Amino acid sequence: MSEANKNKTESKRPAFCVYITTIGEGRVPSVRHRHGLPYIFETEVEAQREIADNAMTRLQEFMDGERDFEDAITIEEYVASVEVYPDGSVVDEFGRRFGKGDL
Repeated sequence: MSEANKNKTESKRPAFCVYITTIGEGRVPSVRHRHGLPYIFETEVEAQREIADNAMTRLQEFMDGERDFEDAITIEEYVASVEVYPDGSVVDEFGRRFGKGDL
């Protein structure tokens, strides 16, 4: 393996992101840092807990009269495995790269 290919392999790592499928963009990371980078979860369970926490927030908003029932109980997010690069961008299983300026 060439040194350049070896560095490419070593510079990325596996992780998980929370995704949503949109009409216009298709599959995209839905949880992001304030600087626009996808939020990285080290384990699948951590990402699942983020989805559960978001669902509990929506249910509480329904109970408080701030959200309608159908919106509160619908969970559209899901966990996707990704490769994380040193710049914070991620590449999903379809080869799509997401970073700071993609959305």
